[in-house]
Amino acid sequence: MLEKLFNLSGNKTNIRTEVIAGVTTFMTMAYILAVNPDILAATGMDQGAVFTATALSAAVATLVMAFIAKLPFALAPGMGLNAFFAFTVVLGMGHSWQFALTAVFLEGIVFILLTAFNIRELIIKAIPMNIKHGISVGIGLFIALIGFKNAGIVIGNDATLVGLGNIIDITNNASAIVAIVTLIITGALLARKVKGALLIGIFAGTIIGIPFGITHLPDSFELTPPSLSPIFAKFEWSEIFTTDMALVLLTFLFVDLFDTVGTLIGVTSKANMLDKDGKIPRVKQALFADSIGTTLGAVLGTSTVTTYVESAAGVSEGGRTGLTAATTGVLFLLALFFSPIFLMIPSAATAAILIIVGVMMFTPITKIDLTDYTEAIPAFLAIVMMPFTYSIAEGIVFGMLAYVILKILSGKFKDISIVSVLLAILFVLKFFID
Repeated sequence: MLEKLFNLSGNKTNIRTEVIAGVTTFMTMAYILAVNPDILAATGMDQGAVFTATALSAAVATLVMAFIAKLPFALAPGMGLNAFFAFTVVLGMGHSWQFALTAVFLEGIVFILLTAFNIRELIIKAIPMNIKHGISVGIGLFIALIGFKNAGIVIGNDATLVGLGNIIDITNNASAIVAIVTLIITGALLARKVKGALLIGIFAGTIIGIPFGITHLPDSFELTPPSLSPIFAKFEWSEIFTTDMALVLLTFLFVDLFDTVGTLIGVTSKANMLDKDGKIPRVKQALFADSIGTTLGAVLGTSTVTTYVESAAGVSEGGRTGLTAATTGVLFLLALFFSPIFLMIPSAATAAILIIVGVMMFTPITKIDLTDYTEAIPAFLAIVMMPFTYSIAEGIVFGMLAYVILKILSGKFKDISIVSVLLAILFVLKFFID
């Protein structure tokens, strides 16, 4: 049944590989179950209810990806977008969390319409192949940086922006030590071609974290999910035609659109799933999963749902079909009832895996044409601006702007499409709006 549904043999994979890949993806992104409620609780939202909304929206959106798009990508409320929701819209601009949820709901509706009319698909097609490969590499650097930061190996530094943390301070920075040991163990397993190396690495890091005090064993096992009632469908319609709503909605739309596009391109490029024309298979269905997740997530009571870059961890384990996503989606459902178990995995364990995945995402750099500067410079900017700006979307902005400008100045007009030019104009306008 699973063979026929997901065409496992045609994708050169099997049930065991797909399940391990799905579990690995879940383990690397399970942190959102703890982080998202914590961030949104700053707005006054009920933390337990947000936990339930986070798990449910992630599960449904990921299962839609699994059975409709049949791609190995997982979705959940996005980091960055939840911070914008809480700290900018609510705490910064002074709006209620109900106002912010309304903006997210409207964003989801707009995305459904854009997807139905193939506008989002046109944007993906307009991104040149070399930039698509650059996006994969950039995402690799970006998630590696996230891993280093989460582990405490890299820290903020006023003098040099970033610097090396105290990686031998057991008392104050045990996470760095655990992450480094986990990194070494996982790297050795990969070198020995051990199946499920990333997943084994996560388990090893969790166990190693116990004596260091960063793996917190649960005191009790509560099997009843918190109620959604405090936040379910709590919309505020009175301000939907205001300037503030327009600005908030546009920001949600822009960041989510290009984060999702970048993730889909980057991970499929890494998995060699792009066709000869650089197209993503069943991309329209994948974008529908993202749109449905955002709309449903707003109804349930959480911020924008988006495709997760951590999906690269599952792809690196061999995940190639919707069975990987289905496994991840089911685990999000189980997390509703076994949250203490999943939430005890320390960030140091998943941080090490993100660093390893960064290495794996780097391989498409060999496909970039570095002999043509109108191709090489845009790809390079797409790569480096992702970690430097801490944003996938901004990396795409700089890459596409450089591509259009350099092609025009060098007289290579045939290399650029009308959609590429329109995107460049939109990106320029974005700087003025910001």
